[in-house]
Amino acid sequence: MKYFQKPLYKNLSILLFLFVLMVLPRTTIGVYNEKKAQQAVTNGDYLRASTEYELAAHRLFWRGDLWDKTGLSKLIAGQKIEAIEAYQEARKRNSLSAYGWDILGQDLWDKDDYKGAILTWKEGLARYPAYIEFHARLAMAYREINDFSAEQEEIKKWLVYEREGLESAPYHYRLGLLLILDSPEEALDELILAAHLDDEFAPVVETLRTALNLALLEKDPAEELILVGRGLGLVGEWQFSADAFHNASQAHPENAFAWAWLGEARQHLEEDGLPDLEKALSLHPNSPMIHSFSGLYWQRQDNEEKALREFKIAVGLEPENPNWQSAVGDAYARSGDIPPALVAFQHATVLAPGDPKYWHLLALFSVQYAVQMEEIGLPAARRAVILSPENATFADTLGWVYFNLEQDSDAEKQFNYALDLDQNLDSAHLHLGIFYLKHSHRDLARQSLLRARTLSPDSLAGMQAAQLLEQYFQE
Repeated sequence: MKYFQKPLYKNLSILLFLFVLMVLPRTTIGVYNEKKAQQAVTNGDYLRASTEYELAAHRLFWRGDLWDKTGLSKLIAGQKIEAIEAYQEARKRNSLSAYGWDILGQDLWDKDDYKGAILTWKEGLARYPAYIEFHARLAMAYREINDFSAEQEEIKKWLVYEREGLESAPYHYRLGLLLILDSPEEALDELILAAHLDDEFAPVVETLRTALNLALLEKDPAEELILVGRGLGLVGEWQFSADAFHNASQAHPENAFAWAWLGEARQHLEEDGLPDLEKALSLHPNSPMIHSFSGLYWQRQDNEEKALREFKIAVGLEPENPNWQSAVGDAYARSGDIPPALVAFQHATVLAPGDPKYWHLLALFSVQYAVQMEEIGLPAARRAVILSPENATFADTLGWVYFNLEQDSDAEKQFNYALDLDQNLDSAHLHLGIFYLKHSHRDLARQSLLRARTLSPDSLAGMQAAQLLEQYFQE
């Protein structure tokens, strides 16, 4: 028996020796590659680092972490596709970092594989529970797929670990919105905290706080929800607003205003609000407000005839309301019937001579349709500014009237005054850009137009600024 064992032992020893001879140079070179990669990272040369890390990963094949480092270096070097492949190799070898899991999830999300992204982030979170960015990613993902209860839980988990500061303000605000229907008092606490951490939320939070405080005083559940929904609509949170109005319509199916507001909210969500508006009108056919909602609906459908009919019904039901008069004026103007439009806008100022809004609307109509700008538009614009001197939009409109009357010196003063009041007023930047173009101040014009486009690329002012930049500056 021993006779046969000894040669076998010798053969194994020889094989082991040969294996070491083969592997040792490979290992040595792999270690050298890793050191070169580390030096490249120190020098900020991530492209070189990615190459050296990848060579090291192939040579030190038992080191899965090198694939993770390869992925990071390639990502920083701008080689995203190769970075994803490297991270996937690290994942196969059970050596993927928390950041790697995060990047793989983001890659799936960018490819519209929402389910895969969520599963990836959840697996990463299970492996690295201290990496709190997973909670932020999951909250974003659940928000996108309208799983608001899951979003709420992820935000709460994120806030447990995140230090209170400017970065956490949007999460407190979002959490306040998510809580607003089920727990309004807790929602108010979150909203106030958001405004405290970042004063940019202050105006929005003040609007919501007013709505919530009024709602908490209301005994009728449907009316309470309508007040909350209106507040949410005022700040542009139409998804939550629609939920509030829907709940109100279910709490009190005979409440016409709940259905009317629901129809309005659905349109802001690019849904069909007509069935809800028709339901509201069937419940309360003599409501001027509901008829005005219906008029707005038809106006958005570019059916000015039906819109005008609805606004006229509102005026007939409530002739002393300047809102309905202005709506009639706008409908006439949109249909090209200028004389009765002027009469309606002027009538609104007669009904509310102390309200700058209606003077402003009259001025806008005058300058937009070039109707008696000097006799009507300019005095109306001046009146709006006198009544509300701190309103940047009113000052900008006065400047625009001056500009169209070729009173350029006064126009420039008003545009700059408007921007002193509100540096983020896109229309004032647009108008100032047009002013500078007229006077051949190209550099100043370009700066103003760029600012208008950057502030609100999807607004009318932003799109007009973009067209002018393309036309005059090829941008």
